[in-house]
Amino acid sequence: MIEIIKALRIMSKDIAEIKQTLGDLNKKHNPQLKDIWIDAQDVMQTLHISRRTLQALRDDCVIPYSRIKGKFYYKAADLDSLLKGNYNLKGKGKSWK
Repeated sequence: MIEIIKALRIMSKDIAEIKQTLGDLNKKHNPQLKDIWIDAQDVMQTLHISRRTLQALRDDCVIPYSRIKGKFYYKAADLDSLLKGNYNLKGKGKSWK
């Protein structure tokens, strides 16, 4: 019985170390992915939209942005959220053949 308790304590320490390592890795890499900023040209090319459409999205507060000396920048995470939020799997009655 004592051997089982010792083994459980060792496993508990190992799990705590693994958890700490994963937490450190997440802190190290996760902020880099969330803070990627892209300019308007890249957004237009990626989404296949015009300058005017992008402006309309800004004007209608659909997409958040930052403006520096007349140049617009967008967070990649915000664009991803926008696309995921408008994802429609049903296809509005169209048949997918």
